[in-house]
Amino acid sequence: MENLAEINALVKLLDDPDEGIYQHVQQRLLEYGNEAVTYLESAWEQSLDTLLQERIENIVHTIQFNNVKEDLNLWYQSGAFDLLQGALVINRYQYPDLDEQAVINQIEEIKREIWVGLQYEMSSIEKIKLINHVFYGQYGFGGNTKNHHDPQNSYLNQVLESKKGNQISLAIIYATLAQKLDIPVYGVNLPQHFILGYIDESNAEKEYGVLFYINAFNKGAIFGKHDVDQFLRQLNLEPQPGFYSPCSNTEIIRRIIRNLISAYENLGAADKVEELKQLQEILSE
Repeated sequence: MENLAEINALVKLLDDPDEGIYQHVQQRLLEYGNEAVTYLESAWEQSLDTLLQERIENIVHTIQFNNVKEDLNLWYQSGAFDLLQGALVINRYQYPDLDEQAVINQIEEIKREIWVGLQYEMSSIEKIKLINHVFYGQYGFGGNTKNHHDPQNSYLNQVLESKKGNQISLAIIYATLAQKLDIPVYGVNLPQHFILGYIDESNAEKEYGVLFYINAFNKGAIFGKHDVDQFLRQLNLEPQPGFYSPCSNTEIIRRIIRNLISAYENLGAADKVEELKQLQEILSE
C-alpha cells in the first residue's frame, strides 16, 4: 500500500513545470517499473494535458523497453533454445501489450492442420509438400513483395494477421511448425536472403548435413546446394560453410534486429534505430 500511495503521489507531480522535479519523479517511477505502468496509463486517459501525456508515454515506453532488454538478455543467457520465444521478445519491442498466447495458438492451429495429413511412411519431400500445401495453400501465407522493407514484416503477430512477411519471419514460422512436428527444418543464414535446410539425420556424412533447401519466401520452393552455389556466384561471394549450414537461434534473432534497424533507418526513425542497436549489443556480449 505504501508503494501505491507513493506512485499516485509521483504521478500527480508529473506535470510540474520544474525540470528538476520532473527528472526526480521520472527516475522514481522508472525504479518502480511495471508496478507503475497501470497508474501511469490511467493518468494518461484522464488527462487532456499534452505535456503530461507525452511525459507519461516516454516513461511507460522506457519501462517496457527495459523489460524487452531484460527478457532478451535472459533468453540469450539461458541458451537461446526456443526460437519462437526469441522472436516474441523482439515482437514485444513494438507490441508490449500483445497477447502472446494468441500468437502461439495461431501457430498451434496451423500445426494441427499439418499433423492431420502427416503419415509415417512419407518421404522428407512429401512432408515439406504437405507443410507447403497447408501453410501457403490453405492459410495463404506469402512473401511481402510489394512492401518488402516495411518493419511490420518482422513482427510475428503482424505476419500471422496479414499472412505477408519477409524471408526471415516466414522462415521462423515455417521452421517452428516443422520442428513442432519433429520435421528437422532449420534456418540457414544466406547473405541477402534467408533460407531453410532440411537436415539429413540418417546420413551425418551428407555435406553440411543438409538434404535439401527450402525457400519460405517463395511458397516453400525446394532446391539444392548447386542453387546456393549459383546464388553466391551472382553476388560474387566466396562460398563459406555458414552459407550452407544451419545457424543458431541467436544468429536468426540478430538478423531480425538487423532487418528492423534497416527498415527504421529508411523511415528516419532515429530513436528506434538507437534502441534496436542496444538490443543488438545484448546478443553480441
